[in-house]
Amino acid sequence: MKAFRLDELEAERAVNEGAYLQFLRERNMSVGLYALNAGEHDPQQPHRQDEVYFVVSGRASITVGTETTQVARGSVVYVPAGVPHKFHHITEDLRVLVVFSPPEA
Repeated sequence: MKAFRLDELEAERAVNEGAYLQFLRERNMSVGLYALNAGEHDPQQPHRQDEVYFVVSGRASITVGTETTQVARGSVVYVPAGVPHKFHHITEDLRVLVVFSPPEA
């Protein structure tokens, strides 16, 4: 078993000064913590993997393909592989668990 604490993951991500911290990688999936602060720009490009976002905290909008929705704590969003997607209108610091399948390269 592998178990993680969000507060410890956030501290590790902050020390490394990156927006993304991959903390689990297995044969069929990987999981990371993604952070964008209020007002920041989301630089990500489409990925070759399917993704699931689980919003841990914060508020923003996300556009996946041509569809846009607002997200907040507890929101879950599926992003198919290859589809353009971005968080925007980030009004509260955003922390998101990201599951990639297959694992992110």
